Amino acid sequence: MATEARPEASQAEPKNAYQQLLDYGRERGYKLDWLAPRETWGTELDSDASGGGLLLQDVDHGPFSQVPEWSDNLTGRPRGSLSRPTAPKVGNYSVRTKSDIWLKNAGQLYEEAVQRQWSSATDVPWEALEELPDDIERAECQLATFLTEVEFVAGDVPGKWISQTTPDYYEPRMFLISQIMDEARHLDVFRKRAFANGGGLMMQVNNAAAGGARIDSARDFTEMSARLHISGEGSVLSIFRMGERMSYNDAEKSIYRLAASDESRHVAFGVMHLQYLSQTDPERRDEIHTYLDEIELGLVAAQDGQNPAARGTASNVALAILLGGGSHETSLHEGQQLLLAVRQRQVKEYIQRVKVAGFGDRFENGRAHEALAAYIAA
Repeated sequence: MATEARPEASQAEPKNAYQQLLDYGRERGYKLDWLAPRETWGTELDSDASGGGLLLQDVDHGPFSQVPEWSDNLTGRPRGSLSRPTAPKVGNYSVRTKSDIWLKNAGQLYEEAVQRQWSSATDVPWEALEELPDDIERAECQLATFLTEVEFVAGDVPGKWISQTTPDYYEPRMFLISQIMDEARHLDVFRKRAFANGGGLMMQVNNAAAGGARIDSARDFTEMSARLHISGEGSVLSIFRMGERMSYNDAEKSIYRLAASDESRHVAFGVMHLQYLSQTDPERRDEIHTYLDEIELGLVAAQDGQNPAARGTASNVALAILLGGGSHETSLHEGQQLLLAVRQRQVKEYIQRVKVAGFGDRFENGRAHEALAAYIAA
């Protein structure tokens, strides 16, 4: 019998390495099924397909790129990995519907954020600061105080939504993490500017707290993003883009240029999210228009807590002094005229963002606030 069995054994196909390990583990009470190669095993990646190194969009393919419209993943399982039935829940994610947070280019925006990190300690030429007239320095410090307030809100509010989002939508989560890092950097650079030239922090702008509260009271991510990214950060971005006009040295120019680069990503995130939502979930369009109604009411009333060009605030006076070149009557009048131009730019850029997001019909059917008509026609 043994002699007859030898030919049969010699004719049997040899077991592959995985099967040998599987048998070895089972004989000793180990479960080694996880060693089975996935269907994508051996797929080669072009590590520099875009010329920018190995990016997120380069590695996500096959099952790893399939984003569910709705997720039941409460275990922290990375998207595309195989589920384990015995895995415990680690999160009670409220954001589990794709349209509630998704946008088409979140991965690219995240990669850009990583590549464009900068340091306020070494990338700002602080040695370029020179002594300024007292009224100019006080205005710089007041504006820096306000922007420190604003950036605290801009970093604090998105953080709440990171832990609420399923890992299946990891790209928006990672971008929001990068945004918080950006805002932390803005916090530190404006605080440093307030002190760096012998001044210090000035008066809190009270309505900034009110603006932050309205953003923080948002009932879902899209409402928060419309208020923060489309309106609040959009208004601040307009100010940063005016940095060259109101800077008195290369250090300040550098601060505004670097901060504007970051802020433009945050605004782009909000615009692209609204655009995705308008295309994939049209039933929510009226809801989004309601958020925009509220935003525009604050915008035309100049009471937006995220807007340093709001009338009657310390930051408004500070901007007028910086734009006009001083606090004496002639300079202040010129600065106030320039500030009106800043407000016009803020409104025009808001209108353009809303149009790109897919809600431009509000400017054609009379839904937009009537006070915006002058800016639309200008």
